[in-house]
Amino acid sequence: MADLPSVSRRTLFGGALAAGALAAIPTSATAAEEAVNAPRRPGQRSMIGVPFERHQTVRIALIGLGNRGKSMIGGWSAVPGAVVTAVCDIRADRAKAAADKLAAAGRPRPAEYGGSADAYQKMLARDDIDLVYIATPWEFHYAQGKAALLAGKHVGVELPIATELDQLWDLVNTSEQTRKHLFLAENCSYGRNELAILKMAHAGVFGEVTNGHGGYLHDLRELLFSDTYYTDAWRRKWHTRSTASFYPMHGLAPIAACMDVNRGDRFATLRATATEPKGLADYRKRHMPPGHPSWKETYVNGDLVTCLIETEQGRIIRAEHDVSSPRPYSRINSLAGSRGIVEDYPARIYVEPDHSGHAWKDFGPYRERHDHWLWKKLKDDPNLGGHGGMDYVLQWRIVQQMRAGLVPDIDVYDSAAWCSPVPLSVVSLARGGKPVAVPDFTRGGWTKPRPGLDSQPSEMPG
Repeated sequence: MADLPSVSRRTLFGGALAAGALAAIPTSATAAEEAVNAPRRPGQRSMIGVPFERHQTVRIALIGLGNRGKSMIGGWSAVPGAVVTAVCDIRADRAKAAADKLAAAGRPRPAEYGGSADAYQKMLARDDIDLVYIATPWEFHYAQGKAALLAGKHVGVELPIATELDQLWDLVNTSEQTRKHLFLAENCSYGRNELAILKMAHAGVFGEVTNGHGGYLHDLRELLFSDTYYTDAWRRKWHTRSTASFYPMHGLAPIAACMDVNRGDRFATLRATATEPKGLADYRKRHMPPGHPSWKETYVNGDLVTCLIETEQGRIIRAEHDVSSPRPYSRINSLAGSRGIVEDYPARIYVEPDHSGHAWKDFGPYRERHDHWLWKKLKDDPNLGGHGGMDYVLQWRIVQQMRAGLVPDIDVYDSAAWCSPVPLSVVSLARGGKPVAVPDFTRGGWTKPRPGLDSQPSEMPG
C-alpha cells in the first residue's frame, strides 16, 4: 500500500515491549490473569456474541491492491448481496486497474482512491461502506484497521491484524468502544480439510484432544527475492528486522478452533525457539547478481521459528514458521488425542477402534462423513476459487453473516490470540526461549463455551 516507514533500532515487533518492558510480561498463567483482567474503560463492553447488524447489501471497500488484494476482488464482487463500492492503493494505477476489472465484469464501478499514503482515510469518510477489507503489507494493518473501526466500519484484515502486543490490545479495545467487529481474514480456517477436522474433533473422533501442530512452511525464497512480486521487497525486509514467528496463523488458527480456544480453553503460555538464519543468505549467494539491493541486507530472523503453546486446560500446540528453506509446502494440520490422530500434507488418519496395525489410513471417507455444511453448500458454486476454494468460502460466509445479522465465526479476541505469537515470540526468544504468558484478550470470557467456526447451517438471505 505504501512505502516502508523508517525502522528504529528497537525491535519493531516488540515495540516498547522489546525496548524495555520485558520484565512486565508475566511468566505464568496466574500472573497473566492478574495482568490483563483490568476493568474495561467506560463505554467498553465485550463483543463476544454480538451479531452484525443486518445488511440487505454488504458494501465493501478494499485497501491494498497488490497480489493479495487484487486476487480477492472477484470473490468479493461475486458473493450474492455484496458490492465493491470503493478501492484504494497508494499507487493510483492499481486502484484504476481494480475498478476497470470490476466494470469489465459488468459490476458497478467502485470509487477510486490512491496517490498518497493517507488516501484510505479519505475513502473511510464515505457513508456507503459497511466492510473494509485490508490487504496491505503487515506494518500498515494496525493503523488502517483502527482507522476503519473509528470510521464506523466492520473490518476484515489479512494476516496479522497487528505486529505488536499493545497494538493487539488497542484493536480489542477499539472494537469494544466502537461496537464494530474486526476480524482476521483467516482463509485457512475455512479450508475443507480444516473444517472437517474441526467437526471430527467436536464429534469425539480423536477422543480427548491433547495436542496439535500447525504452521506455515512455504518455500518463498524465489518470491522474496523477486523484484516485482512483493512491492519494494517489503516481506523480505521483515527478515532484517526481528527474530519472530512472523506468520504462523494459517496452521495455528484451525488447531486453536479444534481446541475451543476462547470457547472453554485459552492460550496460557508460549515459548519460542529459532534456528540460525541461513536460508536467505545462502539463496542470495547462489542466485542474486552483484549489485542487487539484497546484498545490503543482513538477515536476522531464524529460518524455522517454533512456538510451543500450552493452553489453560493443559493441551499443547506446536506452531511453526519457515519460508526460508527448500521444502514442499505444508500447514501441518495435525491433531491428536486419546483415540487417534490426523495429519495433513498428505492427509491421513489413524483412529481407534476403526484402525489397527500402526499404519496410516485414508482421510477421504472421514472428510466426506464430516464435511462442514459450508463446503457441502458451496463446493459446486461456479465462483468457488482462491487457494482451493477457501478464499471464496471465507468471503461468502462473511457476507452471509452480515446480511443475516449473525455472530461472526471469528471475532477480535480470536484474531488477537492467533496473532499474539508474533510479538510474544520476540519476548520469549529474547529471554532465551523461556515461557511468557499469553494475555487473555477476552478478559475472562474464554471460560464460556460458544459457537465458532463449527457453525450451524444457515441460508444466504434472499
